Amino acid sequence: MPSTFLSNGTVVLLATLYCAQGLPSGLIAHALPVLMRQHGVDLATIGLLKLLALPWVLKVLWAPWIDRIASPRFGHHRGWILPLQFTVLAIVLAVALLPPDALFGAYLPALLGLLLCVNLAAATQDVATDGLAVRLLPPRWRGLGNSLQVGGYKAGMIVSGSLLLLVIESWGWRNAIGMIAALLALMTVPVLLFPEKQRLPFEPARAEPAGPLLLWRHYRGFLARPGLGGWMLVVLTFKLGDALGSPMIKPLLVDHGWTPGALGQLTLISSIAGIGGAVLGGLAYARLRALRSLILFGLLQAAGIAAWAWVAQAGGDAGIVYGIALFEQIADGMSTVALFAAMMDRCRPEHEGADFTIQACAQVVLAGVIGSLSGLSAKLFGYGPHFLLAGVLGVLALGLVVRGFRPFAQGAGN
Repeated sequence: MPSTFLSNGTVVLLATLYCAQGLPSGLIAHALPVLMRQHGVDLATIGLLKLLALPWVLKVLWAPWIDRIASPRFGHHRGWILPLQFTVLAIVLAVALLPPDALFGAYLPALLGLLLCVNLAAATQDVATDGLAVRLLPPRWRGLGNSLQVGGYKAGMIVSGSLLLLVIESWGWRNAIGMIAALLALMTVPVLLFPEKQRLPFEPARAEPAGPLLLWRHYRGFLARPGLGGWMLVVLTFKLGDALGSPMIKPLLVDHGWTPGALGQLTLISSIAGIGGAVLGGLAYARLRALRSLILFGLLQAAGIAAWAWVAQAGGDAGIVYGIALFEQIADGMSTVALFAAMMDRCRPEHEGADFTIQACAQVVLAGVIGSLSGLSAKLFGYGPHFLLAGVLGVLALGLVVRGFRPFAQGAGN
């Protein structure tokens, strides 16, 4: 059972696990589209990179087996995390050793296949990592634990996205991609040394029995619990305002004359602020607990996204833009931490990975659908009303937070 405090070992373990997930994600999402275009890859092929992220949504289909099948040698979660992380490491090393002209030319189909394997391995590992995090974190410290999740993941993406693009010309392809591989190897050490079998023994009697109907039994059991319907409405709607508003921030700034270089600098600085917001949110969560954290951080999130209407009205002054961007990213980090921590509180013993996964996937899918409508909203109403509408949607969602929490008022995380 987890202790009542957050040990230094747990902090290092979770931070490195989530940073390791962010490293390949930043490479695929931010660095490779730029590098592919520089080597003449057509835009339609670059667009396929988005499809390669499908395992992150589809993992809900195999997550129950991650919870159910344990390695007798390495432990329940380590038995999944270690081979999958080594798989990602091996693929990144292979990409580093191959010349970019070949990778983005004759070997491009093979590269896309390798990237799909990276996402498949990383998404599956994420289920095991989330399950391990739920079991390790005491309820009071799940906010700070999710600060490690959000902050570690963002840090990994910054290194393999923004930083890699900054150094690749001077370092060369092999050294720059090799840096990502070296960091992945380093991030594997804490989980390699973690004595999971002694700290967190697997209790198969509390898990779903294996079999062809495991998927149905697992999620039916999760959703049949009293109050879960109301809670899932919270999960689905809490970040819809952000999902509607945020995709139009960069188009707004481009229309106000911001250059790609200026946008890159803004993104880097605001992402670092988001990591700070995640840490601040985790510390505040320990005192405020789940319900008050969601309401307060949700209000800040709604205010941050609505504030972009000021930029739409006043223009793209750098001081105003940076002030709003930093505030909005800090609020986003805080609200994400609170939501993830509350989601952990809804996970059943020995079902942690899949229970967290179904909540996360449901939130991501609906947010993606709403985000796809953001351009239509901005076109119909204009930037200013669009961001105000997103802020109002964020405030309205907080009414569901209060209703969705009522059946869980006696839960450990509230």
